Amino acid sequence: MSEPVTTATLEDALTAWNSETTPARVHGLSRNPALPDPLVLRILDHPAAAMSDILYGRELSDELFGILAAHPDVRLREVLARSGGVTPDQRARLIDDPSSSVVFTLLEWPGVLPAWGYRKLAAHPKVKRRLPLYLPIELPRAVVAAFAEVDDEEIAAWARPKPDPEPQAEPEPKTADQYRTIATGESAWERARIAMDPALPADLITTLAADPEPHVRQYLSMRPGLSEEQRAAIDYEVSTDDRLPVLGWVLEARGDQLQRCVSSAHPGIRRSAACHPELTADQIAALAADDDFPVRLLLCENHDAVPADLVVRTFLEARVITRGNLLSHPAMAGADLTRYADSPYWGARALVVRDPHAPPELIDRLSRDEHPGVRYWMASDPRLSQQRVLELFDDPEVTGSAAANPKLPVELMVAILDAPLDTEDPPQDQILVMGHTMPTHEPVGEV
Repeated sequence: MSEPVTTATLEDALTAWNSETTPARVHGLSRNPALPDPLVLRILDHPAAAMSDILYGRELSDELFGILAAHPDVRLREVLARSGGVTPDQRARLIDDPSSSVVFTLLEWPGVLPAWGYRKLAAHPKVKRRLPLYLPIELPRAVVAAFAEVDDEEIAAWARPKPDPEPQAEPEPKTADQYRTIATGESAWERARIAMDPALPADLITTLAADPEPHVRQYLSMRPGLSEEQRAAIDYEVSTDDRLPVLGWVLEARGDQLQRCVSSAHPGIRRSAACHPELTADQIAALAADDDFPVRLLLCENHDAVPADLVVRTFLEARVITRGNLLSHPAMAGADLTRYADSPYWGARALVVRDPHAPPELIDRLSRDEHPGVRYWMASDPRLSQQRVLELFDDPEVTGSAAANPKLPVELMVAILDAPLDTEDPPQDQILVMGHTMPTHEPVGEV
């Protein structure tokens, strides 16, 4: 139930309109879960709306779903097929879509269908014709498992587990002369490839240690069997941005050898050690305190038993495209994020909104934070009062997020869609991304 709004507060929001903020407000409104069905249909035609934000994850009434499923824009129907908010029975209705792209979206996307829907999908002539072009591992497990149970033996046989293929014959080992030809050849890629080969003749290790290509020396320094002193004697460099291979010999290490990898002075070896599936609690603690950012990132990505503080600090430092995945780390589930409310890092303060136990008073206080990034993350939270949402709606730096708040009055939703849009020179959306103002991999201390 919406809270009552004083007429003056709503009138202020309606009259103090800044048309330059309209694109941000429309973007925010696109993901507002309280958007009434008639306005969902209206916003889909808005030039500043984000179709995927409108449909993805939104629960749709059967009536609204039926209208959308018949929409003439096939792109909209493809998004609908991918949406996590539609029910299995609703999704199955798209099997009859006239567009093959919609039907194959149902096949390829990990959305659930009812059992009868999978049988119908398996019987679809276009699906049956193209199914042999897929490997079972290329499709969601639910699809493959359901297809293994259908009456059509051809499809069922395709979906059943296949016996392991015959092992391929091992390639002939290189001779010493072949190694020497590569080591003195012009291909730096080939020289780097043999640099980590355990069968490389000892004299060629010395040759490659003086290789003019830094990449070759870097790879050579990560070969198995070298002592720390021998690695240090190689003139190699490893930067934070270097993407190094995960070393198979490190992943196979156990006992003292694994401990030597964890405590190695070589960042590349410690990065591979961070991916090892059998680290002890002490080894995890040692790598969590590592001064190399990729070591800490890989540790978070590969281990559940890391402290929430490490995940938060790594998230704040990260500039990788997958950084958002850190917010779903198991260590974050149930973590007390309210303790970051007074952190010196605005990104940590903003994370408080992800704590379901954060009291409304704290969310309100952080919605008044000096940093617009914190206010932005708070502005869409339903724990705010409607009056506070309206105040944030009037803040140009966070108005887009306030437009996504389910407590936004319907009158204001309508006003957003009615507002003029400057199509000649549309302003850039001012949405702030957490960490945007921080230098790359800036070390984060106590959060």
